[in-house]
Amino acid sequence: MSSKHQKGPDLKRFMDKKLKLSLNGNRKVVGTLRGYDAFLNIVLENATSESSGESGDNMGTIVIRGNSIIQFESLERTAPPTTT
Repeated sequence: MSSKHQKGPDLKRFMDKKLKLSLNGNRKVVGTLRGYDAFLNIVLENATSESSGESGDNMGTIVIRGNSIIQFESLERTAPPTTT
């Protein structure tokens, strides 16, 4: 019997790295990834909003719902993905 259980996203290599997220509604947020779950809900620390290339409001530690994330961009070098 094969398992049809779907794995969540593999974002381990982005943990503790600074990310820039594009969200729906033409919003952008920059912060350090501190956690995530199978639904791509993520926790960012030291998060700031960004508009027109300018740093905006400091939001502290925030949780972003996965279905509002359009794009991830790592602002720091990460290790290459591992193959298993």
